[in-house]
Amino acid sequence: MSPVKLVAVTGKKKLPVSPVKMLAGREGNYSRRGGFSSADRCHMISRYLPVNGPWLADQMTSRAYVSQFSADGSLFVAGFQGSDIRIYNVDRGWKVQKNILAKSLRWTVTDTSLSPDQRHLVYTSMSPIVHIVNVGSATTESLANITEVHEGLDFSAADGGYSFGIFSVKFSTDGRELVAGSSDDSIYVYDLEANKLSLRIAAHMADVNTVTFADESGNLIYSGSDDNLCKVWDRRCFVAKDKPAGVLMGHLEGVTFIDSRGDGRYFISNGKDQTIKLWDTRKMSSITSCNLGFKTYDWDYRWMDYPPQARDLKHPSDQSIATYKGHSVLRTLIRCYFSPEYSTGQKYIYTGSHDSRVYIYDVATGAQVAVLKHHTSPVRDCSWHPYYPMLVSSSWDGDVVKWEFPGSGEAPTPVSKKRIRRRYYY
Repeated sequence: MSPVKLVAVTGKKKLPVSPVKMLAGREGNYSRRGGFSSADRCHMISRYLPVNGPWLADQMTSRAYVSQFSADGSLFVAGFQGSDIRIYNVDRGWKVQKNILAKSLRWTVTDTSLSPDQRHLVYTSMSPIVHIVNVGSATTESLANITEVHEGLDFSAADGGYSFGIFSVKFSTDGRELVAGSSDDSIYVYDLEANKLSLRIAAHMADVNTVTFADESGNLIYSGSDDNLCKVWDRRCFVAKDKPAGVLMGHLEGVTFIDSRGDGRYFISNGKDQTIKLWDTRKMSSITSCNLGFKTYDWDYRWMDYPPQARDLKHPSDQSIATYKGHSVLRTLIRCYFSPEYSTGQKYIYTGSHDSRVYIYDVATGAQVAVLKHHTSPVRDCSWHPYYPMLVSSSWDGDVVKWEFPGSGEAPTPVSKKRIRRRYYY
């Protein structure tokens, strides 16, 4: 091939691979793999976003704060301010498998987490006691200490039992530990086998709104706080007491949620500065604080709109590698996530929003690829099925709805616009 022809070929606009050709290649086993590679599968499925619908899964009379699929997608957990935590069996038509009435609830159910074996669920509120429930029992109605025991795990025992609230809790991948973020600016690790608190880190200068394990090893922990910082903690090598492995700056306001890509390197965070940021831990620094003296406004996200003059501000030491804007983070700790690895290759980021919508962004370009509209109140949490093009959103309006990409092309059953008279629990 001559140099001229080579330039012509390499300069040609690259077109997307036809799904028909990919299917023909799979049937003919051209790749000699006997099927799609993981990359081919993601290329095929990621085109089909769960934007059709919604279908109503449930409708409650109190605000939904938590909604998450289990790791295998067979169960779905929704937590409500009115003390109810419902576990739905996805494979059996969203039948309620267990209805948990939370014990000693303060304010709301702030978080829930299913154990990796899906046998136990923990739930938290504005209390240092984390309760654990046997999900695998035959009892459908789980009333705390009436029909079932909800064992209390005391996260304050090491310090004399003082009171604080827990905003975030997660099981480790092996199911042996819990990590929690609290209103006393700390991170806690609880050893479930020893049934005792194993670690407390005075991690931040304000509420720790979100914590998560960075990968399957359980050695790395990410945390986000109202001090505007994201921090990385390596339990193998604490250089000094309460000293992180690194700090990542870039948010102008508090961090509401963190989701790890699962590789110990990349994660995203939602912030009260109305942005999602993508981070690479290789860019972290040892600086533990930053004076934001350029801020000339004062506001409270719980009852004020974000100041217009703040929308174009940029952190002078922003270490993030990408920023995503368009959604709204007000009134509550709005959550964001990477789309599933199996079906999309984590190609997208999705988030709830105060404006009652769900936003889906392209990780690489930052473009909004979809906005899901149905709810009439803030969407605090949402969850994408790990294997199917299905996304479930839950809202302060009490609705839990499913968004899908139905292969049959049938129109969804319309959700009734007739609203139940709601009684909110404050």
